[in-house]
Amino acid sequence: MKRWYVVYTRTGLERMALGHLEEQNFTVYLPQRQKERRHARRIDTIKAPLFPRYLFVSLDIEADQWRSINGTYGVSYLVTMGEKPSAVPPGIVEAIRDQENEEGLVEIVEPHPYAKGDVIEITQGVLADQTGIFKCGADKQRVTLLLSLLGRETEIQLPANAVRAYG
Repeated sequence: MKRWYVVYTRTGLERMALGHLEEQNFTVYLPQRQKERRHARRIDTIKAPLFPRYLFVSLDIEADQWRSINGTYGVSYLVTMGEKPSAVPPGIVEAIRDQENEEGLVEIVEPHPYAKGDVIEITQGVLADQTGIFKCGADKQRVTLLLSLLGRETEIQLPANAVRAYG
């Protein structure tokens, strides 16, 4: 009976391990997410493993030649309990796959660390060093603040990385 098992890969070689395992006719699943990468004052959006250094392989340990997985380029080892591979509980991999969007990426909604009414300091841009009141998270990358400008409250949206808790 086929079940899902966990493969621990070498650092940064998840995709390479996936390719080599597929060449050996294993069914492999590498869940991915969208990640922002900052480098040289640029922000890029890239696909990254949901679980760095881990991927899943479907095996029938009674019929498949699973020991060859440990010798596959990019793989550190197949996670085992004693002598035999340790199966992932039923439904876990399927639940992860159900969370994928049309691009095959698992969407992670990170909650903002602020509560409604928290005092927030703006750290970047023309409004740097101003404080405002956190209203809500506009989406996963933007926040909405109430800011006192010219004697009245103004609602503004800023990138989430351009603010921090005041104090």
